[in-house]
Amino acid sequence: MIFPNIRQANQNDISRIAEILIFTKRMNYRPIFQNDKVSFGELQVVPLANLLLKDEKLLQEYWVYDDEFIKGIIHIRGMEIVELYVDCFFEGQGVGGMLLEYAKQNGANWLWVLEKNGRAQNFYQKHGFIKTGERKPEEGTPEYVMKMTCRKK
Repeated sequence: MIFPNIRQANQNDISRIAEILIFTKRMNYRPIFQNDKVSFGELQVVPLANLLLKDEKLLQEYWVYDDEFIKGIIHIRGMEIVELYVDCFFEGQGVGGMLLEYAKQNGANWLWVLEKNGRAQNFYQKHGFIKTGERKPEEGTPEYVMKMTCRKK
């Protein structure tokens, strides 16, 4: 499969990546964690953008879906899908699915997902991931994440 709209992130993408990450994390995780100190205090666009500016190696782990402007991002480290987020304005348009398929075709085949994030679990299952039964605490929270891996074909 060819992915003409997916490319490795570069420094010109940093503000958009930070914006998508911060706002989608707030939208998805605030109902689960119910911690406004984190959602609106710790989660800030500028510090994340500065981190990506300073850490070129970290930035190289990000890929973007860009068809005129960036609509979604995926963070891949080795075989792990660390993060996958789509701007809420573009959800349901296949952006997340394309990013996930891109990651799978390039060797990424597992991830951690919050146990209480049923929406994300359903998305990953729809794209061939299964629950492994492995779980661990999400650091600094009372919540748990569980491991999902791509089904063998």
